[in-house]
Amino acid sequence: MPESPSVPFARIALTAASIFIVAHLLLLIGVTAPEKFYFDEVHYVPAARQMLEPVMPQPMLNPMHPPLAKQLIALSIRTFGDNPFGWRYPAALFGALALVAVYLGGLALFARQSSAIAATLLAAFNQMLFVQSRIATLDIFALAFSLFAIAAFACGFRQARPHLYFALAGIASGLAAACKWSGLFVLATCIAIVAVIRLMQGWRTQFADAKPEDWYRPGLWPDFRPHHFAACFVLLPAIVYLASFVPLYGFSLADILEAQRRIFADNTTTAIAGHTYMSSWPSWPFLVRPVWYLFDKLGDGSIAAVVLLGNPLILWPALAALAVALRDWIVVRRADAFLVLAFYFGPYLAWALLPRTLGFIYYYLPAATTASFALVYALTRGHAPRWSLWAFVAIGALGFAAMLPISAAFIGTSMATFNRLMLFQNWI
Repeated sequence: MPESPSVPFARIALTAASIFIVAHLLLLIGVTAPEKFYFDEVHYVPAARQMLEPVMPQPMLNPMHPPLAKQLIALSIRTFGDNPFGWRYPAALFGALALVAVYLGGLALFARQSSAIAATLLAAFNQMLFVQSRIATLDIFALAFSLFAIAAFACGFRQARPHLYFALAGIASGLAAACKWSGLFVLATCIAIVAVIRLMQGWRTQFADAKPEDWYRPGLWPDFRPHHFAACFVLLPAIVYLASFVPLYGFSLADILEAQRRIFADNTTTAIAGHTYMSSWPSWPFLVRPVWYLFDKLGDGSIAAVVLLGNPLILWPALAALAVALRDWIVVRRADAFLVLAFYFGPYLAWALLPRTLGFIYYYLPAATTASFALVYALTRGHAPRWSLWAFVAIGALGFAAMLPISAAFIGTSMATFNRLMLFQNWI
């Protein structure tokens, strides 16, 4: 993991802008289908509409999540109208921004333009990000901000003075949490990384055969003091997070604190099991149980279907790539392998700690997206031929194309095609 990117800034900016424009336009194709609420839009769009009222009606709809993502949907409704485009435009916008963040994170990790672009394409072909970018729910907003936090943290990780990058990571994490509390998982991962390194430094740990690419060095961040840590990873995220409640409650501390109590109660209470599409966190990497967002029979005998599943041609091989990264972190102590593992397992395994019996595979979205970094890492390490990475990207693209009939409602498909794509009984 080099000290700084070798790619010129102008090239980075041009590539990021190109990714955003292309992804934004592609994600908007057919975004208004279906022309009705589907899946959890029934919860979030009415909550966003309520925010447009001159005086917030009571009871407040959807109080179990922070307001920022719903405020963004509300702003879009005000701008584009109360229609399917107005509901879903922000999701497409933030889906494109999420891919820009993957690109920046890939540059920070690998310092190679080709690797960063490959990671971006794998994330785009992952099906999960595509589906979540075309529905008015909260997850894509939290994901985009979380990915920017990861990119900033990875960029600062090997800097002698990481203060600015860590502050940006804290701000982005606060914005992610202001969309959905699962955005806190990336912040917790950043805090855990810094805490582990500071603990090892306190123990005066040294590697006998220290190398520049080691994930840990005794002299890492010599000027990053405890008050810097508190400012970057506690104060800034808290300010940004709490600011999102001000449009709803003004500066009433009592009302803002009561809102936190309600969110905490709703997100930590053990849910009643039995939902049709529920699945447990150990099953998510294996794509055992998808979620059917939409299944409508159309007048011509075809069907419109949206199934959140993930691209098996990307996510199953990613498990082997994670094993490669784990081996390299343990055996050769590579910093890029360490960060890849941290930002995959941090947002994923956090779900194992929550006292909830109700889980869905869309909770796996952040880890499934950062799995792209693991694949790029495994396919570019050592003397791997350069073509192998792009061959794998092409395979992922084929899998994505094959799944389009069950990923986008505007395409439509036949029942026979749908049944062919549902490979396992658990997927039905």
